[in-house]
Amino acid sequence: AKEISEEEVKNLFQLWNSALATLDPDAVAKRYAKNAVLLPTVSDIPRTDYGLIKDYFVGFLDKKPQGEILESNVTLGHNWCQDAGIYEFTMGATGDKVKGRYSFVYVFEDGEWKISHHHSSVMPEGTMPKAISEEEVKNLFQLWNGALATLDPDAVAKRYAKNAVLLPTVSDVPRTDYGLIKDYFVGFLQKKPQGEILESNVIIGHNWCQDAGIYEFTMGATGDKVKGRYSFVYVYEDGEWKIAHHHSSVMPEAFLGPAPKPAVEKMVKEKIMDEVESVVA
Repeated sequence: AKEISEEEVKNLFQLWNSALATLDPDAVAKRYAKNAVLLPTVSDIPRTDYGLIKDYFVGFLDKKPQGEILESNVTLGHNWCQDAGIYEFTMGATGDKVKGRYSFVYVFEDGEWKISHHHSSVMPEGTMPKAISEEEVKNLFQLWNGALATLDPDAVAKRYAKNAVLLPTVSDVPRTDYGLIKDYFVGFLQKKPQGEILESNVIIGHNWCQDAGIYEFTMGATGDKVKGRYSFVYVYEDGEWKIAHHHSSVMPEAFLGPAPKPAVEKMVKEKIMDEVESVVA
């Protein structure tokens, strides 16, 4: 049997990691044994030969990944060894950091240790939806409203997600980045607004939620009260709920005149009248 220590097994990862650093998919694929099986992180296809393994890394290397072992568990066998645990990649192309679970099984083949089996998967708890109740969704408004109370446009802009879109009440310009969102609130906060939800309608999804309805602002600078319609879509990002989309608009009937009431509202009123009449009769 080819002898190898636990520390040497851990260091075999660096041979693969160094191959990643070359950004050459051929160099990475050559780290795998002849009959290797790769079950990659972001592909459903088992990679069972050199060509398929190389093909996977053609795309993965575009991200310029470099890995680091965070937790390692080693098993030693007869001309084989295993290292399984958790690793983290820094994507040089974006700066993103991504954790995953790994299993490497190495075999001693043609005079060197090669990867016979490599299984990589996402951290499963990160893919589970973040639990939130309807009442908690409604209360997310108070985080934004609390930021308004600081009168700091930076504090308000930080309540929005990285790729947020704000369609504000009194500006034609869609605000699609941090700078534009902050710019809107520089002016709006001069009115010293504080909001109150008058009507809320909540939907909860997988790591997102929505609250839409009617709110009213009291402008501290003047004492004026202004109603508006709102849509907030929240996403769970970087460990907290952030606003991914915010659409605010004036109450249209104040400008366009009364609109016909929904038929369902008419039916409810007729039902109530019928019940009243039956009681009276």
